[in-house]
Amino acid sequence: MKTFKLLLALLALACLSIGSSWAHGYRGSVGVYIGGPYVGPYWGPAWAYPPPYYYPPRVVVVPQEPPPVYIEQQEAAPATSAPVEQQYWYYCGSAKAYYPYVKECPDGWQKVLPQPAR
Repeated sequence: MKTFKLLLALLALACLSIGSSWAHGYRGSVGVYIGGPYVGPYWGPAWAYPPPYYYPPRVVVVPQEPPPVYIEQQEAAPATSAPVEQQYWYYCGSAKAYYPYVKECPDGWQKVLPQPAR
C-alpha cells in the first residue's frame, strides 16, 4: 500500500509539472517507457513543434476596366425611289453671263453642268 501511495504522489507531481510546461508552450507526457534495457515510468516535458505562423492573405489588386464607349451612329439617309436631280447652271449666250447675274435672256437659257472656277 505504501508503494501505491508513493506512485500516486509521483503521478500527481508529474501532472503538476506538466501543467506548468503547458503554460510555456510545451507539451508534457506521462507514460511508461519501454525500450532497450530500461522499462519504467516517464514524466516530463516533451518537445513539440511551435504552432505554424499564418501570414495575412496576399492583397490582390485587380484594375478596374474602363467603362465601354458607345458611339452613336448617324441615321442613314432615307432611300428614295426617285433619282437625285442634276443641278444645272443657266447660261445666256447673247449676254455671255450666267443666271442670276442676268435676269432675262432673249435667246433662251442653256443648261450647263457646274464647273469649278479656273
